[in-house]
Amino acid sequence: MESGFSLAGKWALVTGASRGIGAATARWLAGQGARVAVHYHRQREAAQATLAQVEAAGSSGLLLQADLSQPDELSAMVREFRAASSQLDILVMAAAATAFKSVAEIRPHHLARTYNLVVGGLVQLVQEALPLMGPGGRVVAVSGQGTAFTLPRYALLGSAKGAVEVFIRYLARELGGLGITANCVSPGVIDTDSARFYAGDAYAAFVQTVAASTAVGRIGTAEDVAAAIGFLVSPAAAYVTGQVLVVDGGLALASPPFMDLPASGARE
Repeated sequence: MESGFSLAGKWALVTGASRGIGAATARWLAGQGARVAVHYHRQREAAQATLAQVEAAGSSGLLLQADLSQPDELSAMVREFRAASSQLDILVMAAAATAFKSVAEIRPHHLARTYNLVVGGLVQLVQEALPLMGPGGRVVAVSGQGTAFTLPRYALLGSAKGAVEVFIRYLARELGGLGITANCVSPGVIDTDSARFYAGDAYAAFVQTVAASTAVGRIGTAEDVAAAIGFLVSPAAAYVTGQVLVVDGGLALASPPFMDLPASGARE
């Protein structure tokens, strides 16, 4: 994989790396020479497959299991990482979980689960990882288009991801003097298990509609997002911090009510 730089000698920890964007990011980083800690919650076999792909890329790593919404489990995971390495150069927070509900259907346990994982997990993981990070450290969180647009049954995760974006900006401000950057990527519609679950039986038609409304004419792949994360952790992005990088293929450039109008317009 050509990138113009190497991450050899670097350690990365990627949460939610058993599938989707997290798994693609783990593979991407390993392709640049980074050693990768592959975090998972329940899907051990899928995480083992990701680790095997990391090793097939010529790198090495380890598996880390934790429910990131549980502070004790998160702390135990960091201790396990520290037993393998005294340094952490790249932290990518891709893990997320929610209940896709309308606002009227959200219950306290839905709220607690989503916010404890997406927001609380990020805050605690950053706090516990910082002693391992030095100048050149990179923190990247995965956000989503639900922070800028209202999506059906997405208020819970969209609002949690909005909090993540704000936290990242504060983190960038506080850590800049230490030579550590913090950024978000905000994917559009990406072909992942999560997107398929969200759209359900309507997924195939949904993909066609999205592709027709996207400037590049297709939905995104997990690899598209991983490459954007790769840029943010690279030396080329050393002066980029506190930003939300939208990776949507130009989907947000379209205004749906106008999409079916003739391209040539009316003639006088």
